Amino acid sequence: MHRISSQMNNNMVQSRLRSQEARLNRATNQVGSQQKILELRDDPIAAGHLVRYKSYLNRINNFEKNAQTLADEFSLREGYMTDSLDIMQRVREIAVTGANGTFNKDDMKNMAVEVDEMLKALIQNANAVNYDGNSIFAGTNVKATAFNVEMANVEGSGTPLIQEVLYNGNIDANQVEIDENKYLINDNAGNKTFWAENQQVFGARDASMWQASKDSTISIDGVNIQISQGDNIYSLVSKINNSDAAVKASVDPIRNALNLSSTDARQIWLQDVEGNALNELGMVKDASQKPPYNLGDGVKVSGGSMFDAVISLRNALLTGDQEAIGGRILGTIDQGVNSLVTRIAKSGAEFERAQINAERNSKIALNVHQAISREGDLDFTKAVTDMKMLDYTNQATLSQAGKMYSSTLLNYMR
Repeated sequence: MHRISSQMNNNMVQSRLRSQEARLNRATNQVGSQQKILELRDDPIAAGHLVRYKSYLNRINNFEKNAQTLADEFSLREGYMTDSLDIMQRVREIAVTGANGTFNKDDMKNMAVEVDEMLKALIQNANAVNYDGNSIFAGTNVKATAFNVEMANVEGSGTPLIQEVLYNGNIDANQVEIDENKYLINDNAGNKTFWAENQQVFGARDASMWQASKDSTISIDGVNIQISQGDNIYSLVSKINNSDAAVKASVDPIRNALNLSSTDARQIWLQDVEGNALNELGMVKDASQKPPYNLGDGVKVSGGSMFDAVISLRNALLTGDQEAIGGRILGTIDQGVNSLVTRIAKSGAEFERAQINAERNSKIALNVHQAISREGDLDFTKAVTDMKMLDYTNQATLSQAGKMYSSTLLNYMR
């Protein structure tokens, strides 16, 4: 029921005009922004979906970027590794040639010159940097030069030559998220990539009476191993062998010392994290010394890097030692070639996985864009038509209101 008064028509017209103007203004804003939802109250359910879709899209875009960045890094790294394999293949050819006994010492010295250049090229690859100037083969210590070179006088050469190549990086690896709670490990430690033989570390201290005096933690190849108070050497060996470290432990039957052997070609990394268990066993020096060159006095190590193999070949060629070239040195070079082939295959597989994840995330991003468009994008044709209809309606209302109130002061002066 409406109360009839002189102001009723005016109030109703003003109310309808304000309502029409509000709808027209909303339609204009929708067309201008091309968004269907301007405020949460326009469609609360769709607005909730939009927030989740956009958040998911941001994560997907980050995953795709991470995977593509990793793929680029793997591709660059594989290029240097493949070039290093070519160098090692050439070094092997020279080793076979030098071991056949048909060349005199002067010829072998000439071969040594080429081997020395191959060694420099191998070190150059090992110290390569990526697009950002970060070391490729230094683990996570990317601002350091991966390998340091020490020069010395070598028998048969009149000038100092490279005598030792020392790893200067670390063995830490980056975990990069490429999907929801799924990670790809970027492991580029140079003391794995450029290692030739399985390394063995032979302790020099009798450990038969050793017993842990307190709870402590040791790290072997980056894997922490907990030692409990009262553990003896056999408990420690069992814990090492049951850990995730790529190292097997044993007790020497003659010296009763702790022996360690890597399960593949790599340099063993030993460190006391808490306590000094490894120091008590004589395996490492005190905590002030950092791995990998912190092994205790008297500890013997076998199994070297590709650099060691090439240096040994060069030195043997300089001295004319054909027997050493055809035996131990050639065998070490073959192991280095096989190890590098395995590393290249692993790097190629990681590159493929990164590429697959990047492509999948790209496709998922398209699907999420479609969902966002469905929930939030404006049907432009319908919106423009509605806006024009609202504009016509508003103009018609104004026209009719003008006719209703056409009386002026002159009407009362007649």
